Amino acid sequence: MLHRHPKAARFLLIGSLSLLWLCATPYISEAGLHWLEDHATPLSSPPPEAEAIVILGGGSYFHAPEYANQDIAGTGTLLRLRYGAKLYRETHRPILVTGGTPLGNEVSEGQQMRDILEQDFHVPVKWTEDASHNTFQNAHYTFDILQKAGINKVYLITQAWHIPRAAKAFRDAGFEVIEAPTIFTTRYQTDVLAFLPNAGALSNSSFFVHEIIGLVWYQVKSWIMTLQS
Repeated sequence: MLHRHPKAARFLLIGSLSLLWLCATPYISEAGLHWLEDHATPLSSPPPEAEAIVILGGGSYFHAPEYANQDIAGTGTLLRLRYGAKLYRETHRPILVTGGTPLGNEVSEGQQMRDILEQDFHVPVKWTEDASHNTFQNAHYTFDILQKAGINKVYLITQAWHIPRAAKAFRDAGFEVIEAPTIFTTRYQTDVLAFLPNAGALSNSSFFVHEIIGLVWYQVKSWIMTLQS
């Protein structure tokens, strides 16, 4: 295109590099996550009443050498579990963990989460949902399980930037949701490093884009279901 359409080529090159720089800049990528987290409010203390605690899976650490090459919960999942254990000790509500094998791993996220809660945090898990591959399925498969137990009102634990989409999915599935977000995007201080591109910021931008696409897709699905009904 530099030879045939030089103006368009320069526009694309400059635009692409600028967008890459913005997405890889911590201050910008964190601003995107903060925008999502504007809709997330930490639980009050004491928390409002609910009937159960639902903790969403957040990824695995595959074939961990120090754990005999087993699949175990990843960093994001561990932080969700820690908050789930804290909320359990405050409310004593039964816990459901949800997460399947979206990447084809041998041990489901749900089972990994159950093992860590019971063995490491010494917190009981009443239900394990391990067939879901995404947030939409998390919500609907969990509803199938808890509906049989007569449970409709739940605490929902996941990352703060994920809570808008997750809460919508669970409400659409039929739950009354009390949002229990954790792992908010925080920063120790804003200095020159906040404006220097790095891979971590690019990763945060990918989370932001993923959530925006997910929210738009859920809205489209709602419109389609409305038109069909």
